[in-house]
Amino acid sequence: MGTSDVEQTVEDDRRGKRPLDGVRILAIEQMAALPFATQLLARLGAEVVKIEHPTTGDSGRGSHPTVADPNGRPVGATFLRNNLNKQSLAIDLKHPKGVDLVLRLAQRFDVFGENFRAGTADRLGIGYEAVRAVHPAVVYLSISGFGQDPASPYRDMGAYAAIVEGMSGIYEYKRAPGRPPAANPVGALGDISSALFGAVGVLAALRHRDHTGVGQHIDVAMLDATVAMTDIVANFHSLGVEREWGSGIGIVETFAASDGHFVLQCVREHHFATLCTEIGHPELVDDKRFATRAGWQNHLDEVLRPAIESWASNRSLAEVVGILSGAGMACGPSQTSAQVVADPHLDVRNMLIKTVPSDDGNPVLVPGNPVKFSEIPEVPDERVPWLGEHTDRVLADELGLGADELTDLRFSGVIGAT
Repeated sequence: MGTSDVEQTVEDDRRGKRPLDGVRILAIEQMAALPFATQLLARLGAEVVKIEHPTTGDSGRGSHPTVADPNGRPVGATFLRNNLNKQSLAIDLKHPKGVDLVLRLAQRFDVFGENFRAGTADRLGIGYEAVRAVHPAVVYLSISGFGQDPASPYRDMGAYAAIVEGMSGIYEYKRAPGRPPAANPVGALGDISSALFGAVGVLAALRHRDHTGVGQHIDVAMLDATVAMTDIVANFHSLGVEREWGSGIGIVETFAASDGHFVLQCVREHHFATLCTEIGHPELVDDKRFATRAGWQNHLDEVLRPAIESWASNRSLAEVVGILSGAGMACGPSQTSAQVVADPHLDVRNMLIKTVPSDDGNPVLVPGNPVKFSEIPEVPDERVPWLGEHTDRVLADELGLGADELTDLRFSGVIGAT
């Protein structure tokens, strides 16, 4: 017997609901840290309305490379990666009427987010105390370089991901002998780590409010988040290790095969024995130079790299990875961007999303949602909003503003593009 229409409707409704359906977020955000957090929450079902400057918008729109929006304005790659599933309002926060609009809107949202330099939101009149005065139960998220505590010596500094990554110690820790530290080697570690901790904070604060009815201020410092992600720096320092090279942790390196490079992690003695056997040099296991993990590093370029790469030079990456992984080693290809885009795993996991077309007509790719649920199907992402695209509709729906009022606000420069 087939499923009745009513039963099917109930099932479709159950399957269509997402964890954060009904949660509303108002965000004054730019670049990556807060926008990544709110995009993740939007993918989990939250409604996200972002506020941008009427002419310049989110500063991520000014990053490169770019695509053109329907009005020919450039939209930068940073913006394209971090603003799916959102609505855009163009409001000038330096205009008193703009601040008034934001405070009136804030009363209708569960969460208020900002990622200005510490103190800026207060100066604009939209800091935590100002928003809490009109919405006592608000969950207010601040992400900044160094947090809101005036006791921090860095509080008034601005920061991008590379700045806090350098301050976390990871650049010096990973620096090879005779080489300067390499900046920004892993993309937006400082941004995305902050975003993830911010999202966790919002979820916990909403849960706390469910129990108590009390809102609160969540203060995430990018440096704190990055130090948490680069935990080995302080931990190993306390154990007498200043940098990875020569630390005795073993081999974590890239090596050449016939058609590219592979990454090998060998940090246990039984793995070293397996490696030596697989590359045809079992005698190295008993060589006194390799009696310790520090010895593996000290003689890497002199002995081990030539031996490994001689063995791998007549083999493809697929063969090398298959052999070493099959033997229980941690090994994988060091992929080019073209190989990442063609990776079958990422295709299976729906981890590369096609969004707006680029200037050459091909779709811009951005990472998908890594959080997969057994009971909740993935919902297709909505494209990023054009600057101020939803201004009139949201202000009309939320605050009841009529056409004449919107025209006056636009003429005065309080609001921008539609």
